[in-house]
Amino acid sequence: MISRRSFTATALPIMLAAAARAETPFAAFLADVRAEAIAGGITPATVDRAFAGLRPNAKVLALDSHQPEVTQSWERYRASRLSDQRVVAGRKAMQANRGTLTEINRRYGVDPGVIVAIWGVETSFGGFTGGFSVIEALATLAADGRHNGFFRTELVSALHILDSGDITLSRMTGSYAGAMGQPQFMPSSYLAYAVDFDGTGRRDIWGTRNDVLASIANYLAKSGWRPGEPWGQPIRVPNGFAVDRNGRDDRRPLAAWSQLGITRLDGSAFSQPNVLGAVVMPDGAGGEAFMTYANFGVIRVYNPSDLYALSVGLLASQISG
Repeated sequence: MISRRSFTATALPIMLAAAARAETPFAAFLADVRAEAIAGGITPATVDRAFAGLRPNAKVLALDSHQPEVTQSWERYRASRLSDQRVVAGRKAMQANRGTLTEINRRYGVDPGVIVAIWGVETSFGGFTGGFSVIEALATLAADGRHNGFFRTELVSALHILDSGDITLSRMTGSYAGAMGQPQFMPSSYLAYAVDFDGTGRRDIWGTRNDVLASIANYLAKSGWRPGEPWGQPIRVPNGFAVDRNGRDDRRPLAAWSQLGITRLDGSAFSQPNVLGAVVMPDGAGGEAFMTYANFGVIRVYNPSDLYALSVGLLASQISG
């Protein structure tokens, strides 16, 4: 007869091996991230609370797998982000937050119009921030394994945010890709740039407007914003002008561009011929043309798209007047 002790000694390893085989790849992934997070100083209680009952979100994977591949034309992109309604809302936002924006400009040196324009383009001035759980979305994308560790790093960063107490798990919401709150910061950007402007002890980019606006300003300031300088301006180019294929990377003194027949939109000469600028023609020859300066590149740090930076710059110009 097999004794209870001998049965246990024989069966237990088999049972444990079977349990290990039954563990899903997602559960194994979470266990691995848990170990990494705790080794990095995050408390086990924070990780266990964040991962409790977590499952992959099929909608996140569907959205990630079916992103539109065709680049929008500048005309279509501009129309969707520079609507009359958004311009009106932006002007109201500028007026409603004028005192705060003045103080933010004093502290960070960033153009208030650009701050509000980014807020407007990202989430319609806080009106649409995304309803996905950031932890769930990032864990889903990180476990999927198609993004070279990017989302795993962001997941660990999100756990650090939870561990700091800046936000609760239930309020940590954002886009399907894990971009958070009203300025749509990824967790690593939050850790680097979010600020507690009101001095409450928490950096709240979800519900505290002053923190939202100051965090955008801090992001731009730390990315190299040049106080008092413009982002760019519409220009007139001569018939037949074809922008160099380097586009925004082909920076020359304005005097050099003037020699090629380029002027301000009203036909007048540039007032500072030694300033470096680059011509951007988003729809190619025959379309709109812009002279872009150093701060255009800073906006592109926030979102690396010429169309995005142009829409932010133009919205800023329209709501600041």
